[in-house]
Amino acid sequence: MLTIIHGDDIATSRNLLLDFKRKFPEAITINGENVSLTDLVQILEGDGLFNENKTIIIEQILSRKKPLKPSDTLLDIIKEKTLEKDIILWEGRQLDKKVLSLFPHSVVKTCNLPQTLFLFLDSLRPGNGIKLISLHHKTLETVESEMVFHMLVRQVRILLSLVNSKGEFIDEIKRLAPWQLNKYQKQAKFFSEDQLRFLHKRLYMIDYQQKTGILPVTLDTAIDMLLLEM
Repeated sequence: MLTIIHGDDIATSRNLLLDFKRKFPEAITINGENVSLTDLVQILEGDGLFNENKTIIIEQILSRKKPLKPSDTLLDIIKEKTLEKDIILWEGRQLDKKVLSLFPHSVVKTCNLPQTLFLFLDSLRPGNGIKLISLHHKTLETVESEMVFHMLVRQVRILLSLVNSKGEFIDEIKRLAPWQLNKYQKQAKFFSEDQLRFLHKRLYMIDYQQKTGILPVTLDTAIDMLLLEM
């Protein structure tokens, strides 16, 4: 059987993966980003030491820098070996329907963050503090403040790269779908480079204070204060 775990809620998907690892303590775990296709094929074929193992966990094989194509032999081998082994693919992002369609008979477990979080991030702009605080607290009903902070840092980093890219984008932008990139580009127009640099610096300081235990307020309160400063 083939199980695919993916989604933008990485914390939940990682916990789900850990549940599988506890359930199958003898499972082989493979880093799909770095493993050679030759070695991966050997493991899937069950040669030598791997012959008796029935559960194989492969992380980030579908997210590697050189993505697999429908014509790749490896995909056929994965599908074939699921008849005799339990293969679990974990991806630290949300896969699109085109990729998932390559495995029509798989069990797909999607771990997505709530839409309120993305509404909060999409509403990030100067002078919108009151609305942002309201959306922030609505988001906190279902999302931990650490995750909100992580996504806020990511949002600001992407926007800053767009206004100061000089033709060179960070990897996160290169992986965006065209409609996502267009959305970020529109949002970036609300900010000057100085405003985004200020936000980036403040987020860095909050992160430092949080990790060193000297943040004078709770993390969610620190985020509220930052939103009012915009």
